[in-house]
Amino acid sequence: MAEERDRWHRWLLDVRHGGDPEYREQVLSALYPVRDEVLDRAALRPDDTLLDVGAGDGLIAFGALDRLGPGGRVIFSDVSSDLLDHSHEVAAEAGQLSRCEFVLAPADDLAAVRDSTVDVVTTRSVLIYVADKAAAFAEFRRVLRPGGRISLFEPINVLMQDCGSRQFFGYDVGAVAEIAAKVSAEFAGIQPPGADPMLDFDDRDLVRLAEQAGFADVRLDLRVTVRKQRPASPWDRFLRQSGNPNLPPLAEMLEHALSPAELAAFTAHLRPLVESGLGEERKAVAYLSARDSLAGLVD
Repeated sequence: MAEERDRWHRWLLDVRHGGDPEYREQVLSALYPVRDEVLDRAALRPDDTLLDVGAGDGLIAFGALDRLGPGGRVIFSDVSSDLLDHSHEVAAEAGQLSRCEFVLAPADDLAAVRDSTVDVVTTRSVLIYVADKAAAFAEFRRVLRPGGRISLFEPINVLMQDCGSRQFFGYDVGAVAEIAAKVSAEFAGIQPPGADPMLDFDDRDLVRLAEQAGFADVRLDLRVTVRKQRPASPWDRFLRQSGNPNLPPLAEMLEHALSPAELAAFTAHLRPLVESGLGEERKAVAYLSARDSLAGLVD
């Protein structure tokens, strides 16, 4: 029997892409520009020590190792021991273990990392899972040396929620609105709008939190994209996916929320839209970079 992994590991390495290896490569390819911009904005120097908070499968952290010189180091921090084990194995295979450290810790409690010991803190889609974002920013500043930098990427989900009962994942479900409302209620029961950490902040909050934590030279770029067509997806893969690690795959959500007759009607309406890409794709993301407020004393 295969070893059971935690939900973070299962989602990143399987459920996010519906168990489709080819689609996983497409997802990763789409994330490489995000990785590159986060690292560009971090202004890395050859001997820096970088702390990647919520390192996940190591996208940012391994990218940093490629950019740093031989004296540079990367600390992988995550709440998932399974993902840390995964990154440890990848680093070992690449002969990079001597430049890596692995820390089991949440973003808002990095006690395992000493004060003023890193030069850069990065995140990618991490604060969306953190309830106490102010504590996370305070921790980022605590571990930084004077003049240290942060470079963060976070989705701003609250700006681009589906509007009204006619929308479900960007698809028009007006013809089955009552059924769709039951499914949406199932989602809201797990991640309540306005209360869930994914939906309780916007770009202005990120700027405010950075300033309150004592960062200076705060820069935030908000990117909003609205496309009138979504990428077409095989229905089976669509059912095996979930939007984030806190949600089960869509097939489980539908089976729990709907009767067999409702499920059949909902599937009959939604499946052709999904397989044809006849939906709207809306995204809002923010890149935030800043320096410790003592930067001017060391520049």
